[in-house]
Amino acid sequence: MNLKKLISDYLQEAKLMSIATVKKNKPWVATVWYIHDENFNLYFVSRKTRRHSLELKENPNVSGAIAKPHKTLGVKTRGLQFEGICQEVRGAELIQVFSRFIKRFPGVTKFVLSPKEIVKTPHRFYKIVPSRIVLFDEINFPDNPRQELKL
Repeated sequence: MNLKKLISDYLQEAKLMSIATVKKNKPWVATVWYIHDENFNLYFVSRKTRRHSLELKENPNVSGAIAKPHKTLGVKTRGLQFEGICQEVRGAELIQVFSRFIKRFPGVTKFVLSPKEIVKTPHRFYKIVPSRIVLFDEINFPDNPRQELKL
């Protein structure tokens, strides 16, 4: 099994991820819509006033999980966990991220009309550069479902 391909396929199939931030040893989890690129970078849009957005300014370290719905307990499962660094997307990269984001989620234009106008809105795009991704996959790796990709 090609681990990178399995991870890429899973990232394409799922649409929501949960990210965890920390401030003063108090964790917080938020669920956000995301896209990814060929290097496994994860991008999401969120209001700059949300707790996770504010905490990222002070501490860019994040972890997270991506899980598609499963039918019930006891059925073979798959899911992703990751850790990395998160920062606001700026400059030329913002144009690329915005373009890719509206292809997957056209409804984002209800909040942000263009990359140039994002500074006039309460929304921002963020980029997570993972240092490790763990695919937990009981379907393709029944004997050792925890498969780790270090980046």
